[in-house]
Amino acid sequence: MAISITVYYAQQTFMAPGPLVKDVAVVIPRGAGLEKIANLLKKKKIISDVLIFQLGARYTKRARNLKAGEFLFPAKSSMDEVINVLEQGKAVSYSITIPEGKTSVEIIEILRGDPNLTGDILVVPVEGSLLPETYLYVRGGTRQSIVERMEQALVKSLDDLWAARQEGLPLKSKEEALVLASIVEKETGIAAERPLVAGVFINRLRLKMRLQSDPTVSYGLTLGKVPLGRSLSRKDLKTPTPYNTYTIDRLPPMPITNVGRSALEAVTQPASTRYLYFVADGTGGHSFATNLKEHNKNVRLWRSVKMK
Repeated sequence: MAISITVYYAQQTFMAPGPLVKDVAVVIPRGAGLEKIANLLKKKKIISDVLIFQLGARYTKRARNLKAGEFLFPAKSSMDEVINVLEQGKAVSYSITIPEGKTSVEIIEILRGDPNLTGDILVVPVEGSLLPETYLYVRGGTRQSIVERMEQALVKSLDDLWAARQEGLPLKSKEEALVLASIVEKETGIAAERPLVAGVFINRLRLKMRLQSDPTVSYGLTLGKVPLGRSLSRKDLKTPTPYNTYTIDRLPPMPITNVGRSALEAVTQPASTRYLYFVADGTGGHSFATNLKEHNKNVRLWRSVKMK
């Protein structure tokens, strides 16, 4: 009879709500055995009895299925529910958002600043080889693994969008599309405006006009290693570099930043337009023009806005 009462008590305790007052995330170390896990859970006040927890895990044949990682345990979880969490292995996920238009150097610094990631990145990725977006990971994930995922995501997006590109584009390869997308990315932060900006550059390429994009000049001076930190001068515009589209008659040799998917979409599906020029309008957007006379008028308006 005493044994039956003991078994009944153990079963009831195993299935009863636990002592945890509020949800809590706990890291289960890799290689931890059942006893160590039980003691850790007891210390964190997730379970009430170390022995009953171990007996229950063994009796239900789940003792060998418990995973390592960081797990979220809901308040009042029974020991049975705690074991389910550890058996299913659905670790707590974190996210890191990489803004569009960041250089590879800037992206590496963002990754290094995330305290939940581990390891370092020894080699800065090639400019334009990363796809900025939000990436999920679990605690202990490596910074290098995020870089590799960003590289893979860029390759897939570029392949897919290039395969579905608009016919007749004056771009010889998907690599050229990526370079142009990087210029569009730096020229405007307004997603709805990107196809129009891309359309302007596509028109210029068709007419063999120089692109004359200020961001390419800035990149040629710094190579993306540090911000320029000042406005461009007339001398800058005339200083030849492989990236200065005021002095070269073609696209730059490499991207000038890392692009988001919308910039790639804009370049592979540009707006149909007759515009050849654009300039900032003082509201965050741009004024577009089909000829130089109209463009110069827009430039004067922009300068008057800047002086106010």
